[in-house]
Amino acid sequence: MAIHRKKKSDKRFSVSLLISTYNSPKYLNLSVRSIFNQSVLPDEILIADDGSGEETRKLIEQLKRESPVPVRHVWHPDRGFRVGAIRNKAIHQAHGDYIIQIDGDIVVHPNFVADHIRFARRGSYVTGSRVVLTEEYTQHVFDTGNIHISLFAKGLRHRLNGLRMPVLMPFMTNYKSKNLSYVRGCNMAFWREDLIKTNGYNEDFEGWGCEDCELAIRLTNNGIKKRFIKFGGIAYHLYHTKNTRQLLNRNRAIKEFTLLRGIKFAPHGIVDARSLG
Repeated sequence: MAIHRKKKSDKRFSVSLLISTYNSPKYLNLSVRSIFNQSVLPDEILIADDGSGEETRKLIEQLKRESPVPVRHVWHPDRGFRVGAIRNKAIHQAHGDYIIQIDGDIVVHPNFVADHIRFARRGSYVTGSRVVLTEEYTQHVFDTGNIHISLFAKGLRHRLNGLRMPVLMPFMTNYKSKNLSYVRGCNMAFWREDLIKTNGYNEDFEGWGCEDCELAIRLTNNGIKKRFIKFGGIAYHLYHTKNTRQLLNRNRAIKEFTLLRGIKFAPHGIVDARSLG
């Protein structure tokens, strides 16, 4: 697959692109390569690895050799689903002023980073949406290696989320602004200083669900405004089987406690991640 070497923009702040992953190297490979092909590159790529094995490590070493920007592998041992903890460790190690966050099952539009940079404003965090690929179309992407998704292709759901019209982006910034639980952790962006202020992700969460919503609530409790990126920052979600929801009710209870008590700072977050090295 060809990699188009791009120049960094004349942006006034540095950007870290954070990708979370767990034992899904074929997904991660496509996700990272979609970053390589950005019209505007991030200053670094941080792969937040929730305890993957040797196959993922070897892939990341290969991607490091091919990457037009530094790639860093941030890893901790596999002790169950701890995506918040590994994101915290990556946030702590990030060099960028601004952190754009996706998941390792996401392929992004070539202008994804450029759109997020254009949309960034101090005093706010950003969430976006995603186009969902069916199982059949996802397999086609794996078979062909073609990460340039056409909105006219069969096998897309929520395809309107793939419309890119930057001139309209400012008019949708308040979309669902009052619903603090409406965020997508697979397409978010933050000022690093705001994440430090709130202590990042709450590591009391275990298993899948609500860790991104709870972070959004604490950011809002600190006066940091939620803004929605629409008609830009386009992401495509590759099909996979769903994670277990076994601990979802417990996680929802933590989120509701944060909302009701107006909590601003995670009791166990980035400050704990520092001890991981």
